[in-house]
Amino acid sequence: MLDVRRLRILQHLATYGTVAATAEVLHLTAPAVSQQLSVLEREAGLPVVEKSGRSVRLTPAGELLVAHAEVILADLAAAESDLLALKGGHHGLIRVAAFASAARTLLPEVYRLIAEHGDEQARTLTVQLVEQEPDPAMEALKKRQVDVVLAHSYSVLPRDFPGNSQQEVLMADPVLLCLPTGRAQRLELAPGQPVDLTRLAGEAWLAPGPETSCYQMIQRTCGVAGFVPDVRVRSSDFSVLLSLVAAGAGVALAPRLAIGEQPGISVDPLLTPVTRTVFTVIRTGTARRPDVHLLSALLKQAAAASMT
Repeated sequence: MLDVRRLRILQHLATYGTVAATAEVLHLTAPAVSQQLSVLEREAGLPVVEKSGRSVRLTPAGELLVAHAEVILADLAAAESDLLALKGGHHGLIRVAAFASAARTLLPEVYRLIAEHGDEQARTLTVQLVEQEPDPAMEALKKRQVDVVLAHSYSVLPRDFPGNSQQEVLMADPVLLCLPTGRAQRLELAPGQPVDLTRLAGEAWLAPGPETSCYQMIQRTCGVAGFVPDVRVRSSDFSVLLSLVAAGAGVALAPRLAIGEQPGISVDPLLTPVTRTVFTVIRTGTARRPDVHLLSALLKQAAAASMT
């Protein structure tokens, strides 16, 4: 009979890639991990790992067992969540990874709601926040380093999610054109009127770094409009980009959450709309954890407040 503890070790090996890393995260020795994998092979009747240079890799049998392990471990997590709820919903520490504009706009409202919550147990919830872009944040979720991720996906740039996760749409965040007020007046752009980006093809553009999905979104959006943007400034901090827009350095595309109040900037919708969908992402089976359930509810309140 297969042992769940050994399946967990195999699942961690698939996630972390090496016996040494697996041993470290599970607080075991490398020989202990290797021994447990050998026992698992005897239980399975087939090799589950094989040597690949100085490391090991999963065999087809190992990959099959990892796929089943994901389901089994998710079911165990769901059972633990149900037991916590049955015990009265004790709340403790919940680890959250969020991209910058969500961390700046949504999480402060979540902290305020927790502080003002009428439920004493809700006020015992401790939120530990780290700012991370979606890709490294979901890798951290996969490695169980965080419990909840706030991620985004652009309508022109779909995102893949980890196989052992579940997602819930939190809000739709429109992408808007930001340009200096004087430049908007010279282009005779009426406030709030959808803008055809082809009119901005010759402008200097300000964008996040090429390693970000926001940069890829801008490239694709301008590409659909028939031109390659002339990017003069790169910064992954939207507040930097918007300050430079206000100073007349160029134009930019930014999601509404990232803009805030910025004098000297005209903010207009796009004739061909682009939307950034914001998701909460959790590991499969943890949705009914009382702390995860509460945080999800608070995030929905914060998202609703940001759209008013």
